[in-house]
Amino acid sequence: MSAIEWVKKIYIYLFSAIGLIIAVTGLIQLINLGLKSWIFTKADNYYSYPMPVSSPDKGQATQQQPNQVAIDEYQKNNMESQRQSSASNAIAMIIVGAPLFLYHWRLARKEM
Repeated sequence: MSAIEWVKKIYIYLFSAIGLIIAVTGLIQLINLGLKSWIFTKADNYYSYPMPVSSPDKGQATQQQPNQVAIDEYQKNNMESQRQSSASNAIAMIIVGAPLFLYHWRLARKEM
């Protein structure tokens, strides 16, 4: 077996493994997102506390009560956008990784 054939085999198996790892990582992210969305619904809840805000006329820190409805709406929108971002990232990994794996794995099977 020549050196070129060895390099070709290494290339095929390496890219097959990379494609499999990318696809599996994407599937793991989708499963994680599904578990957080439907089973562990409080896993993405973040609680914020009102921060002291300095008053421009007095120059000292005062406690300002934020509007609770606005805070809840912000947190809900933030959580939805993070979930959509995670889902798009995971789906992109699967779309790229699965064909990469399948193509190179078929090449590796032909070489045998």
